Amino acid sequence: MPEEKNLPIQFLSSTLGKTAATYKFYWFLSLIQLIEEEGVILEKRKIFARMLANAWYTVNYFKISFGKQDKVHEAVSFYRVERKIPIDLGQTKVWEKILSFKDSRSVSILTHFDNQVPHWFLSPWFPTMSKRQIYANSKDPKRMSPYFLESVNIEVNPEWLPYFLKNSAVLKDFCLWNLSLFLQKHNPNVPDIPNKLIKPISRASLYKQKKGFWNFYFDEVKEQKCIYSGEILTSNNYVLDHFVPYNFVSHDLNWNLVPAHSSINSSKSDKLPRLNQYFDSFFEIQEKALDIVIRNNPDTKLIEDYLSIFPSIENIQYSGLSKKKFKETIEPLITIAHNNGFEFYEPKTE
Repeated sequence: MPEEKNLPIQFLSSTLGKTAATYKFYWFLSLIQLIEEEGVILEKRKIFARMLANAWYTVNYFKISFGKQDKVHEAVSFYRVERKIPIDLGQTKVWEKILSFKDSRSVSILTHFDNQVPHWFLSPWFPTMSKRQIYANSKDPKRMSPYFLESVNIEVNPEWLPYFLKNSAVLKDFCLWNLSLFLQKHNPNVPDIPNKLIKPISRASLYKQKKGFWNFYFDEVKEQKCIYSGEILTSNNYVLDHFVPYNFVSHDLNWNLVPAHSSINSSKSDKLPRLNQYFDSFFEIQEKALDIVIRNNPDTKLIEDYLSIFPSIENIQYSGLSKKKFKETIEPLITIAHNNGFEFYEPKTE
């Protein structure tokens, strides 16, 4: 946290120290964003709506658990399910949509946060005071509170404004770092929490994997049945599917990829494969493909992707892939993802 001689930065640093929910993280992050965008007088409901917009992708796309007591997760789910806000909208559009609802239920969802975060965020400045007392004392210049509380708005303390603007990037990273630690504690087996806090600008292409690995496989086998649909795949019509959804694993490592028909890639999307139905076929393709690539393109870096499962390239070359070890890696990922809300893929029947 950047220091400033005339400000009680130690209080600001301690705001995120003891938290039972994500409120304070998203409040401070949203506060800094809106100070940059809208100035010093901010409507509280706009900050509450921005909190939900900031959490939108983490909840809906990556299905991260916030804990049973957390109302941010619950509120985000309400606006997606009950108010039909599309899951793939950008942050600003989600924020605007949430603010557009004027019905009593939508308003009640937002105003719930007024009972929690605006005043309790200031507790380091007012450690023994009640909500009413914090409101009454927030404007006391001796307290050096970062903002003044009103019933509908907050007003940023002019003593703090230059600090917030000058250090906005660092402060937002401070929020996200502490939020990632909090969420990792509540999701100990979920990989790559820090990269699941914001919507990625774009997904990386799998061109490298096709060119350096899977095209060698099809050069030799010529054709392969899609493990999901049974359609015949060739080098001209296959796409690569993440066996365990990318939304959960957040990586493109080759051991989690399998050739599929383009229609399946879109219908399976972020759904989970049932291991009793698909794992044997998946493993058979992986094992055969890796053997072919080790023989025909041994210098490709994509072989190193398998080192996150197996101890060495030499071990793979001489002993092959261990089906048991492979399943022991993938099975818990499927279980945890399903527990977090990812659904199983059910093929369409004619």
